[in-house]
Amino acid sequence: MTSQPVEPDRAGYAPFAHLTVPNSALYRRVMGTFLAAKERFAVHLRPEDVHAALTPEHRPAELDTVVKALDSLVDWGNLRADPDTSRVTAVEDFYRKRFIYQLTHAGEAAEQALSAYDEALGRRGALQAVALHDIVTQLRALLVIAGEEEPDAAKAHLALSALASRFEALAENARAFMGSLQRTIDLHGVEVEVFLAYKDRLIQYLERFIQDLITLGGRIALLIGELEGQNRADALLRLAAVREAADAAPDELESAEAQAYARWAGRWAGLSAWFVSADGRESQARLLRGRALGAIPQLLAVVRQLNERRAGRSDRSADFRTLARWFAEAPDDEARHRLWRAAFGLYPARHLTIDADTLTERTAHPVLASTPWGEAEPLRISPQLRRTGSYERRGKTRKVQDRSEDRRRLAEIAARQAAEITAARTRLATDGTTRLSALGELDPLAFGLFLRLLGDALATWRPDMTTTMVTSNDGSMEIRLTALTDGTKAEIRTPGGVFRGPDHLVEITDLTRSGRVRTHDTPARGPVREEP
Repeated sequence: MTSQPVEPDRAGYAPFAHLTVPNSALYRRVMGTFLAAKERFAVHLRPEDVHAALTPEHRPAELDTVVKALDSLVDWGNLRADPDTSRVTAVEDFYRKRFIYQLTHAGEAAEQALSAYDEALGRRGALQAVALHDIVTQLRALLVIAGEEEPDAAKAHLALSALASRFEALAENARAFMGSLQRTIDLHGVEVEVFLAYKDRLIQYLERFIQDLITLGGRIALLIGELEGQNRADALLRLAAVREAADAAPDELESAEAQAYARWAGRWAGLSAWFVSADGRESQARLLRGRALGAIPQLLAVVRQLNERRAGRSDRSADFRTLARWFAEAPDDEARHRLWRAAFGLYPARHLTIDADTLTERTAHPVLASTPWGEAEPLRISPQLRRTGSYERRGKTRKVQDRSEDRRRLAEIAARQAAEITAARTRLATDGTTRLSALGELDPLAFGLFLRLLGDALATWRPDMTTTMVTSNDGSMEIRLTALTDGTKAEIRTPGGVFRGPDHLVEITDLTRSGRVRTHDTPARGPVREEP
């Protein structure tokens, strides 16, 4: 085991060379031994110490193998070798090659980078509903700071730092979770039994996060709009930039403040784009909601596919893969030809019936598969097969099952559900403009429809807007929402509790009654901009 020369232009990356050479697994385990020793505050390791620290199943039989690996890592710059003079007892020992090894700065940095890579690669992520609550809390804190006569720069910087940290964690975890969810849907690296065991909890988890994203996402969009009004957010960003650049050198202070402000402005723009739609572009929160909603039927389709496989239904792709493996494992071409004839029905003739007498005769006088048809014993075919083309006698046909009762029951269920949805739309439809507080008590179905409409309206809210108008995804409802400045609160009572929030003027129209149902070819009405 010898190290390979490193190209001069890549010498700075030499500590990563052990990843692309033979026996790279042994190099990684040796470096892991040094990292573990560092955690125990051990400075140097001898070759026998490294050999003993390796697990039995990964430990080389000879100590020289470990010594060669250590020398290669020294050549790449991962380790440093120092003469081991502590065990010299005779003059001859000075002429023997004895070294003790320790991590170099470059080797430790390379292992830290590899650990971060492994951790990020195996990260599954999560949809953090708690992070949404934290973002709402931090935005409210920023509103309080912005409302002061002289905002405190330290408070603004701390609040913005906490907000940025929480938002970055939310966005990164959401991205990682949706990636792992797609791998789960594709059944890549997921055991079928594990998937079936936790699919119900996964669907409930998605539904709960979608509900939180609808309610809290609209609230976050409103808070962002309030902060961006009258340039309050920009003032807080400049305070945070000034405080962040306070320790810079005097000749670099102005440049440091400009760079810090650019960073904070970029973070705020990313936060705003995540929750607020603008210029025909849907917000990331809305896209995430749509992706999570689409994942639920995909998960159910995967479950249905797995159940069909378990029920014993034919899987043609699996059959062909198995057949290909059989062809690859066949000992010779003659066996492959026999497998071909058996698999694709070319041999024997499937329409011929073999009875007990024929099997007895074949057992007594076997006929080789290579025997030509002309030389083999003739097959006796039933005259009925010659005359009718069918060997079996046709019996009485089975009765056709009457499914009219099942169809009637399904029609009743569909009609009842349609009536309930129509009643919910009728309950929500307002006769002109009214206040949210005037909607009164809503049943669960009408309240769920109301939340979807309200979430769609709040997702299109822009800074310096007082009115927005959107149409539901199915084109059956239209909502016009107008903000009020009197600070009143609205309460909507439901069997599950009381929904509270800032009061608005609202106009909800049932488009199915007015004959203005929007199809996919009809453009949706966008937000309406009105000056305060």
